[in-house]
Amino acid sequence: MSLDMPSIQKIDGSCYRIAVIASRYNEALVDSLVHHACATIEASGAATPVIERVPGAAELPFAAATLAKHGFFDAIICIGVVIAGDTNHHEIIADSTATALLDLSIAKKVPVINGILVVKNQAQAEARAGDEINRGKEFAQAALEMAQFTKKWKTN
Repeated sequence: MSLDMPSIQKIDGSCYRIAVIASRYNEALVDSLVHHACATIEASGAATPVIERVPGAAELPFAAATLAKHGFFDAIICIGVVIAGDTNHHEIIADSTATALLDLSIAKKVPVINGILVVKNQAQAEARAGDEINRGKEFAQAALEMAQFTKKWKTN
């Protein structure tokens, strides 16, 4: 696992509204990512994020599109964990959701953060959603940074 992560910017999140949409598949791992993302958002001064749950990672783009169309949120984080099985279904979910979330973000002009971990096995998922390393923090930091970026360029 890469231990690389972007440098952290201190962001005053007090003016941002952020939504977190999370899959119920691999729920314990997803819950850990959501917990760390929400803690990071709240530590920035932002209000407690709106949290919505959907059945699986494949449903995240539709849910994000539903929230994005209202223009209420400054950023949306989609969180899921997809673990490879005996077929290539995980690759289909990874590719299709990544494309859909990126397309949505550009079309609606709202940052939609792809927080879907796609891993080969349970151990890899646990390594990325634990207490020592938790990608949920990075997803939240990306949402805050992109909300700040968007606000800067909307007002300039």
